[in-house]
Amino acid sequence: MSEFTRFVEMRRELHQYPELSHEELETTGRIRRWLEEAEIRLVHYPLHTGVVAEVGGFLDGPVIAIRADIDALPIQEETGLPYASRLPGQMHACGHDFHTASLIGTAYALKAKERNLKGTIRFIFQPAEEKAEGAKAVIESGALEGVTAIFGMHNKPDLPVGTIGIKEGPLMAAADGFIVDVQGRGTHAAVPEAGADPVVAAAHIITALQTVVSRNVGSLDSAVISVTKLLSGTTWNVIPDSAQLEGTIRTLDDDVRVTILNRFRQVAEGVAAALGVKAAVRWIEGPPSVQNDAALAALGRRAAELTGYRHIEAAPSPAGEDFAVYQRHVPGLFVFMGTDGPQEWHHPAFNIDERAIEVSIHFFEQLAELALAQLQKKEVLPYSRQHL
Repeated sequence: MSEFTRFVEMRRELHQYPELSHEELETTGRIRRWLEEAEIRLVHYPLHTGVVAEVGGFLDGPVIAIRADIDALPIQEETGLPYASRLPGQMHACGHDFHTASLIGTAYALKAKERNLKGTIRFIFQPAEEKAEGAKAVIESGALEGVTAIFGMHNKPDLPVGTIGIKEGPLMAAADGFIVDVQGRGTHAAVPEAGADPVVAAAHIITALQTVVSRNVGSLDSAVISVTKLLSGTTWNVIPDSAQLEGTIRTLDDDVRVTILNRFRQVAEGVAAALGVKAAVRWIEGPPSVQNDAALAALGRRAAELTGYRHIEAAPSPAGEDFAVYQRHVPGLFVFMGTDGPQEWHHPAFNIDERAIEVSIHFFEQLAELALAQLQKKEVLPYSRQHL
């Protein structure tokens, strides 16, 4: 039996009992139990769900953190696996069970050499990533105090097992949402001149919003605006009083993000005014973009080489990831771990090749040791809420 079989079994148990954001109570209990079985010390912070643990600290050195997310999605599983979700309408369709099992395995591996670690490694099992609220809660709890660098990963179904995507700079997008309320004046559909049609205005706003990216973002930059929902009216012969648009904006650059948000509001309000209605824009602020530290990216490439795995220049993803919130406080590195999956994230048939668990454990074990050694040589200011 492989020494990694236990972590595959952990992943499968987590997969059978997925829990949604802020509801990860049993998941939290399982993680605690597995860590305690290896005599890994738990560190208690005021978190409703989620776990923080540490190894090391016997020798002087920096504190680094490695983070995994633990929540699932409201999706009905369609994999047909013998260990498929037992909870209707809930599924680990983004691979957070894989992230969690891999980080537990990394903690086990580093615990075995704890006395020789030149510093402390903090393991953050974070709740509520899917709602982009967990990282903020972890920081507010104090669990980032003293940390000088943080590491994390996301599985990547389109990369083969044994390949790790590493990139300095922008890797994943800021993920903002929007709601546009269009207020007109209803009337009989046969006499539109007696009212102010919000449906026509909403249609023009949707079309005009497509120019925000094409005429305000440089060809070497990127951004996405998608209107995904339009609600208006109740019947066929009445022009309604109002319409509502919803959707998302994705950007990889902070300056582009600001430009897009400003121009979006100007276009929506301007088009509405030209058509005799009013538009009110409400933002649903998501996580910022994942921005990888160059020096830590170099350490990641070195860790991949030392463990015998292939590393490639990761292609940026327009998906969002609240790991970025940590990176606004301390330098961080987020990598893509190849899992050779049959479907993309959030698909009902999503799955991973479990051989990637062994790869992840080896990689993060090596990366943690390299980071402790490197950061010991540098003057790095650890995170403290007093700095804010």
